[in-house]
Amino acid sequence: MAIVGRPNVGKSTLLNRLLGQKLAIVSPKPQTTRSRILGVVTRPGSQVALLDTPGLHSARGGLNARMVQQALQTLEQADAALFLIEAGSPGIDTATRRALEQVKAANKRTLLVINKIDALPRAQLLPLIDRWRREHEWTEVYPVSALTGENVEGLLDAVARHLPEGPPLFPEDQWTDVPERDLSSELVREQILHQTEQEVPYSAAVVVEEFDESERAVGPRGLTRISATVLVERDSQKAILIGRGGARLKQIGTKAREQIEKLLGCKVFLQLHVKVEKDWTQTSRGLRRAGYPEER
Repeated sequence: MAIVGRPNVGKSTLLNRLLGQKLAIVSPKPQTTRSRILGVVTRPGSQVALLDTPGLHSARGGLNARMVQQALQTLEQADAALFLIEAGSPGIDTATRRALEQVKAANKRTLLVINKIDALPRAQLLPLIDRWRREHEWTEVYPVSALTGENVEGLLDAVARHLPEGPPLFPEDQWTDVPERDLSSELVREQILHQTEQEVPYSAAVVVEEFDESERAVGPRGLTRISATVLVERDSQKAILIGRGGARLKQIGTKAREQIEKLLGCKVFLQLHVKVEKDWTQTSRGLRRAGYPEER
């Protein structure tokens, strides 16, 4: 089941809520998710593979175009889709309309998920559902709050009903196929998104150069050593990211390390470096260096 929609409607928050644990990074900034992320929910009698995707938006080239390409390819390959919208929108804006047309063109069984109902007066919910029912032949319409968890359990039941029957695709204890190395790099990028403004978050990528688990033991006394490079496009962005006397980079590293330790279940030594890779978001070489190879 692919989770699709325009940027910043809560796709990653919904994935984390359905999983019951944090997998996808989240921030108030649009286009936080850059790659397809698999989350697996296994319950008695069902296993659901959920695919979080980058937001569908207009993109002319470079990283943004690659993100949209990956979202559409994931939608094409999925058995069905969840199309997310925000409950607070009074009408259908241009970006949402474009995303809706892309979902229609995929011709998939699609559940409409109206997210963020915690921010909507209840009297407005039924008229909103009625308006959206006229837009497409939805398999089901589900209002939820990914933030509070309202109606999410029922949504998971609906997802399971509308996926094809078959043997489980993953072991019961597997909840993702994303390596810990990549999850760690994303947790660093999440802190960059939270702690920097203007163009810096969108021009930053995190590349893990070393992921040494040789001292990692069972339990909290082990140690994983991680060395990562943060790529930016300009010297001015590097200066902002490092901060006065290295203060901002230190804060990013401290917060990211705390999150990575929760993920790995052991102590983490995290070392961050910042490097300028001019216009990496717009060049094939830069995208490969940043870990976004061309889709085939």
